[in-house]
Amino acid sequence: MLALGKLLELTLTDREPAEKTQVTSRGVRLRWLGEGALEVRPPESDDSGLDVLLSAGIHGNETAPIELLEELLHGVASGQITPKARVMFLFGNPAAIRKGERFIEQDINRLFNGRHELTSGFEALRAAELEQFARVFFSKPGRTRLHYDLHTAIRGSKIEQFALYPFKEGRKHSRNELARLAAAGMQAVLLQSKPSITFSAFTYEQLDAEAFTLELGKARPFGQNEQVNLDKLHTRLVQIIEGTEPQADASLAGLKLFSVAREIIKHSDSFHLHLPADIENFSELSKGYLLAEDLAEMRWVVEEEGARIIFPNPKVRNGLRAGILVVPDSGQRLG
Repeated sequence: MLALGKLLELTLTDREPAEKTQVTSRGVRLRWLGEGALEVRPPESDDSGLDVLLSAGIHGNETAPIELLEELLHGVASGQITPKARVMFLFGNPAAIRKGERFIEQDINRLFNGRHELTSGFEALRAAELEQFARVFFSKPGRTRLHYDLHTAIRGSKIEQFALYPFKEGRKHSRNELARLAAAGMQAVLLQSKPSITFSAFTYEQLDAEAFTLELGKARPFGQNEQVNLDKLHTRLVQIIEGTEPQADASLAGLKLFSVAREIIKHSDSFHLHLPADIENFSELSKGYLLAEDLAEMRWVVEEEGARIIFPNPKVRNGLRAGILVVPDSGQRLG
């Protein structure tokens, strides 16, 4: 296997490779771009016109997606996977990955779409660098662009594997992309309805990629991810990279769709979330339930039928989202 296939090892040991470019026996070029970043390029004669950005480790303690990308890259570097797409493998927050922590100073996945310019510190600089990696990678005209940002969650979930589909005014969510996600093992998709500050939102809104945040189970340390079954996702990613995807079922049968009813924003240190600390994502909430309170008698009461909570986190900084209230979506507005 080519040495550049060991991107994770290079990242964990904070080393630069001696050779920045290597070529497989099949003419696939691997190029080291910077810390945690590697481009894979097929020979021109095999190029399908698809650019795929695969990112993981935006949160350093979410190791199952990192291990998945390492496995895929090993396959490319050893010649077992023959790419027809250009692929960038990107480990988002190397310093946090090395420490096995979610972040060092602040949540990097809240620092995109210009948000990093409003703050300082390590993660702000890395967010700007990640944007630049993506901007350059997706700069070639006339190509199809796809970005999967792979995560695992702080808590368990009633729906273990799901995706978040960013929003851009005037752009419809794609039924075909949802079918692809279903084939990759996603059980549900949250169709977002306003701009966001995550990495996938940046590539979707600014770079015109089809982009998704994929939540793949519960976060665990390296080597302890036996309970996170990524077989379907692994198979589909290999097919995407090799250009061998079968025709997906566009009916979306079995895929649950949700839309955002409301975001719960923490405004002050007096914020209180009336949920058990171990509540799972997609837990159902009854109408009339007092969900949260904050200063100035601010209250969030559940009014929606079929409402569920995802990403509840009262420990976020003031001004940030402390949870999302979601409701079932019929999918009538899909493109």
